[in-house]
Amino acid sequence: MPPLPPSRRRLAAGREAPARLCRGARYKRAMRVVIVCTSGAGKTTLARRLSHEFGLAHVELDAINWQPGWRALYEEDLPEFTRRVAAATAGERWVCDGAYGRVRDVLWPRATHLVWLDLPRHAILRQVIVRSLIRGLTRTPVFNGNREDLRQMFEPDSPVRTAWTHFHRNRARYEAALAQPEHAHLTLLRIARRSEVASVAARIRGSCAA
Repeated sequence: MPPLPPSRRRLAAGREAPARLCRGARYKRAMRVVIVCTSGAGKTTLARRLSHEFGLAHVELDAINWQPGWRALYEEDLPEFTRRVAAATAGERWVCDGAYGRVRDVLWPRATHLVWLDLPRHAILRQVIVRSLIRGLTRTPVFNGNREDLRQMFEPDSPVRTAWTHFHRNRARYEAALAQPEHAHLTLLRIARRSEVASVAARIRGSCAA
């Protein structure tokens, strides 16, 4: 992993500023958190946790994108998808999970924090296989009533396949984007191990006092 800029090393290494009350309705400072990763790394689970911890609105890009019948709004009507994302993140306190590159310019300039779940590929693949199996077996509705089918697990655009084939490409894209000066304002937390995920809320809370 390449070294981070000095301004970002403190949070990425887990050395936090003194804690300050930064939770729920009692904390009103603007907080706009973007969570990105390869599909299956756990961004939505983490987003729900941060939403509860800090009283943030939770915006799930997959829920905006996937229309009934697994129709992708991102592909069918990108301007409408972009409009909905912008409307959902117009406030001052939200956490948004999703890695849709063509709305990055809507989200990243306004974000205060960016959490990158940069977990090892084998760990992500294990998680996404388990998730797909559970969803396929239980037929639990996801995203506007859609249901995953076990027969779809290994299709070219399935989460299982893309978790493997897109891993290195996604990492290179995030590294390149984060190196751009227009994103220097972001408080970056790059999470490289599963054991670090549990500390994300505390590290964000620590940044509130910085």
